[in-house]
Amino acid sequence: MKKLIISMKNTEDIFLKFKNTAHQIKQGKTIKSTCYEISFESRKDFNHFVKNMYILIAILRSKPHSIYQLALIINKDLSNVKKIISFFEAIGAVKMEEKKVSGRTEKKPVVDYDKIEFDLKAA
Repeated sequence: MKKLIISMKNTEDIFLKFKNTAHQIKQGKTIKSTCYEISFESRKDFNHFVKNMYILIAILRSKPHSIYQLALIINKDLSNVKKIISFFEAIGAVKMEEKKVSGRTEKKPVVDYDKIEFDLKAA
């Protein structure tokens, strides 16, 4: 089971975790990970993610073959859905698969995990 971990961390904490992982790899340790972590430093971006999580859930449940079909499923304006998908793609929460259908390119949003966890410190 792949999972997505969402956290709020400052840049210093992110680099410290990266440094520790790099040190373990340098020592020859194998790092196995069945999760992908997205850390937000900005409360605005974190709130934007949480507010639009229903779109990730819609992608998981209905597996739309295009952004257009996703917009129909969630009953939202296509241009707004494209902006949100672009945000999700930029942070790594969504992957886009392109394919040609009847001479035009369709972009299919794909969510590559089946569980979302939040790792938030209280304080």
